[in-house]
Amino acid sequence: MKKRGLTDILIWIVGTEIVVALSALLSGGFSQFFDTYKEPPLLPPAWLFPVIWVILYAIMGFSAYLVYSSNANKALKRSALNVYFIQLALNFLWSIIFFRFDALWFAFAEILLLWITIILMIIKFRKISQLSAYLNIPYLIWVTFATYLNFATAIIN
Repeated sequence: MKKRGLTDILIWIVGTEIVVALSALLSGGFSQFFDTYKEPPLLPPAWLFPVIWVILYAIMGFSAYLVYSSNANKALKRSALNVYFIQLALNFLWSIIFFRFDALWFAFAEILLLWITIILMIIKFRKISQLSAYLNIPYLIWVTFATYLNFATAIIN
């Protein structure tokens, strides 16, 4: 792999990871949240969330790099990457809405929008790189599970 290619990959991955770090910083933290609210059924241990998110954000960044570096039409790439950035912004905002502002139902509406946007991103990515699309399937599954957790938390509280 060329040095420039590796640099570009790292820029996409680290840039995406910075989003999760800023969101976590601004959300105020997960650990104290369930001191106030009842835990929904199937809630994993708190330590698992940052581990999974770091892995998923790295995969997301790499998948965006695959789209960015492809030989696809520039307009097609721009459209796909615009959806990528929209879902990244929605992902960034969800933690803040849910944990910082305790707006459980608003967060639920927002995560539904995120879920739809992830599906749209996968569809657009697939037109450019099947691998980039498939890499985001675990992300979609995890956000599906997070949507359930958000809904269940809102219902029981």
